[in-house]
Amino acid sequence: MDSEGRRGIMLKKFVGVDPDKCTGCRICELVCSFEKEGVYNPRKSRIRVVRLGTVVNVAITCRLCDEPACVRACPREALTQDENGVIRVDNDKCDGCGWCVEACEFGAIMIHPELGKAYVCDLCDGDPQCIKWCPEEALELTTEEIVAQKARISTTRKLFEEFV
Repeated sequence: MDSEGRRGIMLKKFVGVDPDKCTGCRICELVCSFEKEGVYNPRKSRIRVVRLGTVVNVAITCRLCDEPACVRACPREALTQDENGVIRVDNDKCDGCGWCVEACEFGAIMIHPELGKAYVCDLCDGDPQCIKWCPEEALELTTEEIVAQKARISTTRKLFEEFV
C-alpha cells in the first residue's frame, strides 16, 4: 500500500481523482456501496462525488493523514490507524457521536445512515473497486506528494498558456 518516497520516506497511497477526467457519473459511489454494503446506494458509499461549480467534479475519500484528526477526536477510541494508514472503525466502541466527522478536514468520514456508526474508505483492503470500475480512469492510487506535483505542473501549464 505504501510506496518509497524521496529519502526513503514511506508515502501512504489513497484514492485520488483527476478532476479533468471525472464526469460526475458517480459509478464509483455505486460500486463502493455494492462492494461494502451489497446495495447500490450512494448514501452508503465510502467515496463521494461532489460537484464544484458547473464543470468540476471531485471524489472525496480518506486521505490517510499522518496524524488523523478523526482518530484523535474519537472520545471512545473507536477509530485506529493501521500500519498502511487506513482508518479502522471498531463498531463495538463507536457510538455515532460524529466527533470524527467534524474533525476530518477532507469530509471523508461519515455516519452510516442506518447503523449510526462512523464509516470511511478502507481502500477495499488494497484493491479499490472504485478505481477498477471508473469508466473515465479518473481515479488512481496516489500520494500527497504526487497530488502536489500535479497541481504545480497544472498551474505552470495554465500560466504558460496565458502568456502564449
